[in-house]
Amino acid sequence: MPIVEAHILEGYAPEEKTRLTAALTDAVRLVVPAPDVAITVMLHEYPGEAYARGGVHRAPAPALPKPDRLVLDYLEAMEARELERAEAMLGDGFEMVFPGTAPMTALTELTNWSRSRYRFVKKTYEAVEAFHSGGAAIVYARGTLAGEWLDGAAFDGIRFIDRFEVVGGKIARQDVWNDIAEVRAQ
Repeated sequence: MPIVEAHILEGYAPEEKTRLTAALTDAVRLVVPAPDVAITVMLHEYPGEAYARGGVHRAPAPALPKPDRLVLDYLEAMEARELERAEAMLGDGFEMVFPGTAPMTALTELTNWSRSRYRFVKKTYEAVEAFHSGGAAIVYARGTLAGEWLDGAAFDGIRFIDRFEVVGGKIARQDVWNDIAEVRAQ
């Protein structure tokens, strides 16, 4: 059964260490066909004075935010049209692509574009999944959309998938797929 040992500096909160052990367990499960209960992860913590790199004692870097929580906070801010709060979660060079659009880089572009499509939209989440790949945390949020068309008619049950790339604790990219155009055409 796999045993993973990781050496870290003291200073991470228990919740952050739990996230780390879960992520290491998930990493093993991507390769080794062992059940979770057969994978042991041990964290060895060292005080800052017991560690040096380049002859300099170091402090641990702050833990990154949970990428799925960051994405949900962003989507909540967008739904409430709290654009300043949402923008604070975006990284330099942020880009988003929605069905039928060229890449957009500013949230005002999105709100201007959506004004010609519907009055408002709300999301119900069926799942939010996060994993790490190629230097970014990848987060998928999927579920259904409900809202109101421009003529005041309600809609609901429209499928969506949002894919996010989170780099350095900030959202770098958002790709959106949904069936809103097909439903609207009916």
